[in-house]
Amino acid sequence: MKVYTLVVELGRRAGDGLPKGATGAGLVCYAAGHDEGEAVRETVAILKQADMAPLDVSGYGTLDERLAEGHEIDEAERALMDRALAENSVIIAQMVPWFGGEADPDSLMN
Repeated sequence: MKVYTLVVELGRRAGDGLPKGATGAGLVCYAAGHDEGEAVRETVAILKQADMAPLDVSGYGTLDERLAEGHEIDEAERALMDRALAENSVIIAQMVPWFGGEADPDSLMN
């Protein structure tokens, strides 16, 4: 098992818990899986169970892949990745609601 960093773009759905007036949101998630495809499928399934509307998922790789690309990963982020692995779970690390205009999910990783 490995942990993958995923950015999920959400649309709106009744009962999704997003703030009034939001047009959607971006989530940074850490998801455990045997491969990235499994991590994506599990993440989407959990979000749908939570009445959220996932529209798109972008994968940013494992810890080692991100480090190789020069990403700076602090101890808090590493701790969340370790927790996702230990619990074989999906951890939502960050949520940014979007209000009008075009959303830029990649901005969550910068």
